[in-house]
Amino acid sequence: MTTPITTYEQACRYLDDLQMHKIKLGLEAMRSTLAALGSPEKKCPVVHVAGTNGKGSVCSMLCSVMSAAGYKTGLYTSPHLSSVRERFRIDQHYISEEDFRRLMEIIRQSLAGRQITYFECTTALAFLWFAENGCDLAILETGLGGRLDATNVVVPLLSIITTISLDHEQYLGTSVEEVAFEKAGIVKPHVPVISGVDDPQARRVITRTCGERQAPLTERNKDFWLSREQDGPWVWKSASDQVILNLMEAEQPNHWQIDNISCAVAAAVQLRSSGFNATAAIIDRALAGSSWPGRMELIETPLRFLLDGAHNQAGVDSLLKSLERYHYRRLYVIWASMADKGYANMLNEIGRVADVLLLTRPDSERAASPEELHGQLQHIEGRELRICATVENAVRLVEQQAEVDDLIVVAGSLYLVGELRKLLVGEVVP
Repeated sequence: MTTPITTYEQACRYLDDLQMHKIKLGLEAMRSTLAALGSPEKKCPVVHVAGTNGKGSVCSMLCSVMSAAGYKTGLYTSPHLSSVRERFRIDQHYISEEDFRRLMEIIRQSLAGRQITYFECTTALAFLWFAENGCDLAILETGLGGRLDATNVVVPLLSIITTISLDHEQYLGTSVEEVAFEKAGIVKPHVPVISGVDDPQARRVITRTCGERQAPLTERNKDFWLSREQDGPWVWKSASDQVILNLMEAEQPNHWQIDNISCAVAAAVQLRSSGFNATAAIIDRALAGSSWPGRMELIETPLRFLLDGAHNQAGVDSLLKSLERYHYRRLYVIWASMADKGYANMLNEIGRVADVLLLTRPDSERAASPEELHGQLQHIEGRELRICATVENAVRLVEQQAEVDDLIVVAGSLYLVGELRKLLVGEVVP
């Protein structure tokens, strides 16, 4: 685009046009783009978060804690569910349409015709917005991997790696060790690292990388723990600290969310050494009210919809385990997958527990058709199967058939979750 961006709609079109420049791992373009913008990434302290699953939840929780502690906190996450503005937040406020337009025009002018990717552009916009608002702290979620991710231009106060499992194999590698090597790329010399990683092979890679870079490493279930005895409160403990969390069981149905909470508390405690003082009472209050749209989100209309962005094997494993905590008469599953994902095993696993399986396709060129999904099904005899051409058709069919004591799970793709959530309750961003 060579003409000025004068409306929010033009800004969105300009950004969408960058989709033609597909995923490009590497930092050279990002560094030169930020330099032309005055290096905004250097103007506020940063927490950098990577991981296969859970990183968005940890980012959101930590943002809630630091905001509650009185610090102006920027939050940059991806992907979004329905509006690109979801990616940019300061405390509880999303970026306005006008700020988004104005900053996009600044980026367009600074590029002077040079090409960058969609994610590089949104990352630059986040840095600009946080810098001009004088954020006390910015929390950044990596987009893909870590080592060559566009966000990895920062030297943070703290790095967090949530979990590591296979995902995006075409970019990150076909073994857990290769994926761990990419995620560990966010580790900087002498910068503390918090790890929630369970996989033994991945942990060895993280430990080795931290050792080589003399980065102090703190590990979940080794250096800090979150547990609950009987009906008492949740207690987070480390060798030197303790935080009581009065979390309601119903608010945390996902067993992995407990692991995410544990890492978020560890991060808040670690940040005290950098002058950010979030007391135990503030941490408790902030986490009790924290939520992350589309990730184990229960919406009652009055039908019960459980929305989860599970789109890789580890995420589906966690979702299936979490379903054990729910009581329902029949289980409906609305499922979609991206065609470039290895979805067959995940689909069959969730298909075997569903009473009614509805296969559909969100509005994305990457999405597999319901017929393609159907072709991957095996051994789900006795289950009711429905093919739905659109997400709206799937919702309407469920609303006609399901009853209030049924549970409707929506999973397989964040595109699906975003489109369906918008139909149920509207946009995340007001």
